[in-house]
Amino acid sequence: MLTSDPNFRPPFCPNSACRHHRDGSGWRFEGHGTYVRKAHPRVIRRFRCLTCDRSFSTQSFDTTYWLKKPQLQRPLLDALTACSAFRQAARGLGVAPSSLERQSARLGRHCLLYHLAHVPTAAPTEPLALDGFVTFEYSQFWPFEINVLVGTESHFVYGFTDSALRRSGRMTVGQKRRRAELEARFGKPSPHATRDAVESLVRLVAPDATSLHVRSDEHAAYPRAFRRLPHSITHATCSSRRCRTRNNPLFAVDLLDLLIRHGSSNHKRETIAFSKRRQSALERIAVLQVWRNYQKRLSERRRDSLTPAQALGLRTRALTQDELLYRRLFPHRVGLPASLALVYWRQVATRQIPNGTVHDLKHAA
Repeated sequence: MLTSDPNFRPPFCPNSACRHHRDGSGWRFEGHGTYVRKAHPRVIRRFRCLTCDRSFSTQSFDTTYWLKKPQLQRPLLDALTACSAFRQAARGLGVAPSSLERQSARLGRHCLLYHLAHVPTAAPTEPLALDGFVTFEYSQFWPFEINVLVGTESHFVYGFTDSALRRSGRMTVGQKRRRAELEARFGKPSPHATRDAVESLVRLVAPDATSLHVRSDEHAAYPRAFRRLPHSITHATCSSRRCRTRNNPLFAVDLLDLLIRHGSSNHKRETIAFSKRRQSALERIAVLQVWRNYQKRLSERRRDSLTPAQALGLRTRALTQDELLYRRLFPHRVGLPASLALVYWRQVATRQIPNGTVHDLKHAA
């Protein structure tokens, strides 16, 4: 928490409309007094931008900006990767589940920006494993897929996108009738959703790459997506029925699927903690992505084991909670690709929840 740092100097104007928000060179500000709050630290320094004349404080650069219960951030971050449901965590922390849901959304946005700010700028040189993690939102009549690209050597999760699916598999006559009723009322998912999502994922992970080596299962949508890309992609396939051991070419992404099931209560099989909105599921995936890349070692038994970020040379040691939550990140400075902007601004729609909240708050991260 940087509000406790007496030597902190604002590096740029936090007002996104100010010309010194993206570029802090030549920026000038002045002290503007202090104010007292209930949470620790109580005395907060204030400043005023000499360009846009907007006042702000050190708290404007903190991840706890505008939070009434800043002490919930760290235990909630642990709970989101420890398979705790919101009501379970809320009982332990003595707060309402809705408080954790709102802070979870904020942590998801922060982790989304953190990954974008620290992901390698160069195209991946290692082979990538592609797979779709299938889950559902609202009810099992609305499945969707989280498409991920994972480094086969480093296990680094380079990125993810999502695609709505039509319910398939074995269904009773009543379930087929119910599916038809819901699709007539709310619309049918696009048959090209996976193809479009995989195309968007490759553009997100390697926008400037000329060639990539991708491994996947035999999903028919993957070659169709690759043909729509300017990249030269070497595509190797592996049967999804092959044993998911270390000898499997898709082991890195299979292990990620296992960690998602193991660490996220909303993706447990036959759970009552499933995500009611796809939006919240993606926010929790963003948290898990940062945890997997920067905090989770490749081996729990070996103390000298590296995190995926260390394996790529992005860090010299594992990321701590204090380092992750030290400073607030701003979307206009980090830059949001179109596929992730919908996630950040909470605009991913759930068909049966037409009035889902979006992120349009002026005083929240």
